[in-house]
Amino acid sequence: MNGRTNAPQIVRYGELQPCKTAFIDAHTPGSDQKENFTIIGGGVSESHDQHVHITTPHGFNIGAAGQPPKCRNSLHSHRTAEVFFVLKGRWRFFWGRRGTAGEVVLEEGDIIDIPTGIFRGFENIGTDYGMIMAILGGDDAGGGVIWAPEVIEDAADHGLVLAETGTLYDTKAGQTLPEGVKPMRKLTDIELANYPEMTPMQVVGWGVRRYNDMVALAGTKPCKVIGETGIIRDKPGFEVDLITRASATDTRHCHDRPSVLMPMRGHWRVEWDGGSDVLAPGDTMSVPADLMHSAVPSMTGDASLYHIVATGDAPGASWLG
Repeated sequence: MNGRTNAPQIVRYGELQPCKTAFIDAHTPGSDQKENFTIIGGGVSESHDQHVHITTPHGFNIGAAGQPPKCRNSLHSHRTAEVFFVLKGRWRFFWGRRGTAGEVVLEEGDIIDIPTGIFRGFENIGTDYGMIMAILGGDDAGGGVIWAPEVIEDAADHGLVLAETGTLYDTKAGQTLPEGVKPMRKLTDIELANYPEMTPMQVVGWGVRRYNDMVALAGTKPCKVIGETGIIRDKPGFEVDLITRASATDTRHCHDRPSVLMPMRGHWRVEWDGGSDVLAPGDTMSVPADLMHSAVPSMTGDASLYHIVATGDAPGASWLG
């Protein structure tokens, strides 16, 4: 990586630092093999052990979840947008108060924009270790995770208690909540009634797009995946484009705020004023605001990358339908 302060910052896939104690279900059987990665921004990790690779505010957070087969992430919700694309493997996403309102299976490259305000979870249903990349709205990602009450109860049975401050304490390791700090309050039945049970048509029809379809749409220009005019019509505080070989250009451009490049397929050469580098699938590049740059495939074959930039809108997803 170029050492200049105005050069892009790159987090290589092979250099990602996982945290296995990031969330309240870290000891719960079926969820205890998760690895959480915080790539850009503070994310929503509840553990002091979480490593943050890039702390520069972008208007959104970038993270990832790595899980072996049959490992799941428990039911939770967020106050801001949560968008995933599948980097590796085959994943089942499910939602609803009990996780039974609907589900969808995503393959590599597919993307899902999950409506704000519903409980959701996901699991790796593939045969190998899988990885999904996440985009969370806002610099503080909405202040954390809202867990379904039974997740908090199950975690306590296995020694983990979440404080009202959003920090985890492991009672089996001898940790106790600080004096004057209470456990995280569970949602009441009245509060839970405000979390809708969205149908598969509402979630999948609106917020899921398949990789091959997006590639077909990225002809002479990038496919606007998420945005006010995107194929997922939403205003979550950021826009997502899919750029392919056909829609890439070596014409340099810049943005008035930091942007992020995340290759999905192939190798990409990024050039900027003063340097260049090559990105591979799983790498994440943060491009500083106002830096002239370009990105084109550096080898033959399938090539695509996701491009993310904040819009300056409020970070809460609007779910325009």
